[in-house]
Amino acid sequence: MTLAAILFDLDSTLYPRSAGVQRALDERMNAYVQRVTGCTLEEAPILRDSWFRRYGTTLAGLQHEYHIDVEDYLRVIHDIRLETFLKRDPELDALLEHLDLQRAIFTNSPAEHAARVLRTLGVARHFPLIFDIRFFEFQPKPKLTAYTRALDALGVAAGETLLIEDTPQNLPPARELGMRTILIDEQGAHRSDGIADHVAPDIRAALRIVLNGGIPGVRA
Repeated sequence: MTLAAILFDLDSTLYPRSAGVQRALDERMNAYVQRVTGCTLEEAPILRDSWFRRYGTTLAGLQHEYHIDVEDYLRVIHDIRLETFLKRDPELDALLEHLDLQRAIFTNSPAEHAARVLRTLGVARHFPLIFDIRFFEFQPKPKLTAYTRALDALGVAAGETLLIEDTPQNLPPARELGMRTILIDEQGAHRSDGIADHVAPDIRAALRIVLNGGIPGVRA
């Protein structure tokens, strides 16, 4: 089946995890969880991990168990200076230019954070659509409805769609629907476990797989 669209995860996918953005977000999430729950700062990551496994995100855990103000959470967590961690990426911009496919951001972050990341990287023009946590009605990846809502909005079948994602837990629903998948694995922990159709160390390598014919049916 001809590939018609690519869904791109955002954080630690369009830029490397080692850039430090996720670490900064994690620090703010840990502090928020400490404030809301009364746990220690050392206990917060453990609590968050349990929510990640049960609900998919820290936010979902806080919603289910503490009924927090969602907009306050999103504002506080994403109030970081992205230019401290990221810069324009001309190579990524050039690779995206060669893709003759629909492209959309597919993220559990809010759209305003995604837009800031795209502007900082200098690639915003390539992503006319951002499917974010509000678009999912706060039912985040890996909930199946997040994937089907994105496919419906794009007007494409799962078999016509590629997902590029850095979180292994977010791949099974995509594969269940019939999407093709590339896992961004900067540390090389998943090279041979069959978790995705392809594994790449970074977004540039992932796009080269697409452009060089590694994904059948690509109009590049």
